[in-house]
Amino acid sequence: MAASQKLYAALLFHSLLLSMLPLKATSSARTQAEALIQWKNTLTSPPPSLRSWSPSNLNNLCNWTAISCNSTSRTVSQINLPSLEINGTLAHFNFTPFTDLTRFDIQNNTVSGAIPSAIGGLSKLIYLDLSVNFFEGSIPVEISELTELRHLSLFNNNLNGTIPFQLSNLLKVRHLDLGANYLETPDWSKFSMPSLEYLSLFLNELTSEFPDFITGCRNLTFLDLSLNNFTGQIPELAYTNLGKLETLNLYNNSFQGPLSPHISMLSNLKSLSLQTNPLGGQIPESIGSISGLRTAELFSNSFQGTIPSSLGKLKHLEKLDLRMNALNSTIPPELGLCTNLTYLALADNQLSGELPSSLSNLSKIAALGLSENFFSGEISTALVSKWTELTSFQVQNNNFSGNIPPEIGQLTRLQYLFLYNNSFSGSIPHEIGNLKELISLDLSGNQLSGPIPPTFWNLTNLETLNLFFNNINGTIPPEVGNMTSLQILDLNTNQLHGELPGTISDLTSLTSINLFGNNFSGSIPSNFGKNIRSLVYASFSNNSFSGELPPELCSGLSLQQLTVNSNNFTGALPTCLRNCSGLTRVRLDDNQFTGNITHAFGVLPNLVFVALNDNQFTGEISPDWGECKNLTNLQMGRNRISGEIPAELGKLARLGLLSLDSNDLTGRIPGELGNLSMLFMLNLSNNHLKGEIPQGLGSLTRLESLDLSDNKLTGNISKELGGYEKLSSLDLSHNNLSGEIPFELGNLNLRYLLDLSSNSLSGTIPSNLGKLSMLENLNVSHNHLSGRIPDSLSTMISLHSFDFSYNELTGPIPTGSVFQNASARSFIGNSGLCGNVEGLSQCPTTDNGKSSKRNKKVLIGVIVPVCCLLVVATIFAILLCCRKTKLLDEEIKRINNGESSESMIILVTSSIRKLSFDSFSPEVMKALTGYNKEMGNMA
Repeated sequence: MAASQKLYAALLFHSLLLSMLPLKATSSARTQAEALIQWKNTLTSPPPSLRSWSPSNLNNLCNWTAISCNSTSRTVSQINLPSLEINGTLAHFNFTPFTDLTRFDIQNNTVSGAIPSAIGGLSKLIYLDLSVNFFEGSIPVEISELTELRHLSLFNNNLNGTIPFQLSNLLKVRHLDLGANYLETPDWSKFSMPSLEYLSLFLNELTSEFPDFITGCRNLTFLDLSLNNFTGQIPELAYTNLGKLETLNLYNNSFQGPLSPHISMLSNLKSLSLQTNPLGGQIPESIGSISGLRTAELFSNSFQGTIPSSLGKLKHLEKLDLRMNALNSTIPPELGLCTNLTYLALADNQLSGELPSSLSNLSKIAALGLSENFFSGEISTALVSKWTELTSFQVQNNNFSGNIPPEIGQLTRLQYLFLYNNSFSGSIPHEIGNLKELISLDLSGNQLSGPIPPTFWNLTNLETLNLFFNNINGTIPPEVGNMTSLQILDLNTNQLHGELPGTISDLTSLTSINLFGNNFSGSIPSNFGKNIRSLVYASFSNNSFSGELPPELCSGLSLQQLTVNSNNFTGALPTCLRNCSGLTRVRLDDNQFTGNITHAFGVLPNLVFVALNDNQFTGEISPDWGECKNLTNLQMGRNRISGEIPAELGKLARLGLLSLDSNDLTGRIPGELGNLSMLFMLNLSNNHLKGEIPQGLGSLTRLESLDLSDNKLTGNISKELGGYEKLSSLDLSHNNLSGEIPFELGNLNLRYLLDLSSNSLSGTIPSNLGKLSMLENLNVSHNHLSGRIPDSLSTMISLHSFDFSYNELTGPIPTGSVFQNASARSFIGNSGLCGNVEGLSQCPTTDNGKSSKRNKKVLIGVIVPVCCLLVVATIFAILLCCRKTKLLDEEIKRINNGESSESMIILVTSSIRKLSFDSFSPEVMKALTGYNKEMGNMA
């Protein structure tokens, strides 16, 4: 029995021993080494730094690159692979053998795919950093099983889905960084992580109010919720409970409401970033109690009122950014006590007043931004001379005045100097030429005068020079060629003169040159552009330049805008224009260019605006213009262009203005122009166009101005033209149009001009034109119009000029105020017109006319009853005659007594006379008198 028990015990021992062998094998250094080599072989181009990970080196695992071992077990305790250019996934990483692993760090590589759930088996893991990779998918719930974890960073990946609430099981986690992913809002009420010291959720897709669980994280020193869409107010508990916070980043959210005075309870705060929220109210004075504050970024909110003077208590403050708010005070002098300030930004507020002299104490200031305010007064030399550390000085868009202090030349570290849009006057200090590190200089929009200081041309690091909108005079010297770093040269709208030096062609870095609005003369150097391959904007307009454009002006094919209008340029255009596919705006108008433009421009898909008018171009309009799909403005007027208008122009769906006037164009107006639904101005005047006005033009509902004058157009004026709801000017004069003026033209909203003169129009002037109450100029002269000028035109109260001359009009001129001071020239050539205008015959006065009408009415009222009585008397006489047989004796007696049937008429007449004339009105008496006179005249 005892022997059997011993045998059983031995078997049990061996069984247990055998069962343990696989576990030890699984956890052995060799197994771990094989797992690492297997994973390495799945990587895309394993980095050379992992060369030690080799089967020939299996027994030397603890000396492998990036591997640390446990000193007791000699198994892997740490895998540190940051920034080794590892490209692959963790899908084939066998985590099972690494039972003693405490640190796994593969940050800043290109590892992609999902985070494997098997990572949750690393039960001893303390530090896990997978940041700055390309992991995708959701955060595996199994990570919550890493109960020893103290540091977890999944920062800057492509993770999505809801943040798992099970992360609350990681009770020992001190550092949690889930920032820069695509994570969504969980149920924050299920979270509780009181041990957190560092929490970053920045740059995700979180949309809730401030997460409540955070106010219970009393050990937090770093909190970053920025670049999400958190809403609501910042809770009071965030101020009162998080007293250990050193960094608070809530920027780029939708937090609103005022900033609590309890912010002073964040007494350990060193960095406060609340920018780009709709926070409002005043900045609390209590902010000055955060004595250790070094950075305060409150810009782009809606803070109002004053800048707290308590900020002067922040002796450690290095950066203060209050720009883009609604602050409306002066700068408190106390701000000069922040002597450690290196960055001060107050731009884009409503601040005013002069700069306090105490700011001279800011001797460490490197960047000072006061732009977009209402500051005034001079910038004193005492201030500028103390700011010797300045690299950026921006005070543009204020009301500063006086001279630019010469001491500005002492700021030798200055890289950006922006004084534009103020009221600085006097000459430009030559001391600015001492600023050898200057990159960008903008003095535009002031009242500066005198020449450009010669010292400027030694600023070889300068990339931007803006001096436009001043009164600067003088010339550009050859030394301009020294500024080889210059990219933007803008001297427009000054009084500069002379010729451009040839050395301007040496500015090979130029991307933009603007010299318009000066008095430059001569030609542009012929090699300008040859070596300037990146030139994008070039404007030489409104000068007195002459000669031809440089043939290689656009040889770099980077040109987007070219404006040389209003000069005296001659010759043909550079051939390279045809291939500048990036061109968006071209103005060559008002010069003396010649040459054939049929093929001068190719298909330019980005072109928006082109003006070629007022030159001497010849050739035809190329159908290629129809392929410039973004064109909104095409002006070719006043040249010598011939041929027909190509129907392809109807393909320019964005075209708003088309002007081809004063050329030698022939043929018909293409009906395809009716497809230009965005067109608001069409001018085809002064050409040789024939045929009828296309019906399709009636569909141009946005048209505001239509000028087809001085052509050979025939047919009737279409009533469809009355459908232009926005038309303010219509000129069809000097054609061969016939028929009547459409009644529908009175339905237009014309404001400036209606000119139908010098055609063959007939019929009457429609009274409906009287509805054009806003029209200023009306001309229907030199037609065959007949009838009267409608009285309704008297209601055209805005009419300043009108011409009805040389028609066949008759009757009186309307008597409204519009016509009271009319000139006879407006009516000459109409023999039937009359009125109170010098040169026209007088019409009957208005009173005589009315009296005549009344007389006629009275005469009718008197004559009709009299005639009725005469008829009755006649009938009565006839009846008497019929009784002559029976009453013969009596009739003879009546005859003997001298009576006859006429006595009855006399009786009736006397009855009329018995009517009391006193009962008639004077008008009736006058009418009767007039009637008697007329009867007398007839007799």
